[in-house]
Amino acid sequence: MSLILITILAVGLGGAAGAARADLADEQDINSGLLAISVADKIRRECSQISGRFLTGRAYATQLKSMASQRGYSDEEIETYVNDSAGKAKMRERRNAYFKSKGASNLDAASLCRLGRDEIKNRSLIGSFLKVK
Repeated sequence: MSLILITILAVGLGGAAGAARADLADEQDINSGLLAISVADKIRRECSQISGRFLTGRAYATQLKSMASQRGYSDEEIETYVNDSAGKAKMRERRNAYFKSKGASNLDAASLCRLGRDEIKNRSLIGSFLKVK
């Protein structure tokens, strides 16, 4: 009985891991986290009144990488995904769409400053990566 149970669990977990590993692009929580980091990074680069909380951002990025690793992605798969040119372009599109949805523009530093201050004030995930100088 216990051998059958172990076999069922092993096959079930193996199948679940394989399904979860279909593609890092399908990992919504990880990609939402990467988007938050991307938004905060653009704000801190464009707005001279706001700086980044680098240790907080780095710790969060490490958590995202750990989540991906726990789901069966190798370090090489993770690095390839994060550094892929087409993936970076898609992330910029998502980031710019987020700015637009909040009434800001990636081409307008003043609007990014306003958005950054709002994110900090609202204690959002994005705001947790930023601080007013």
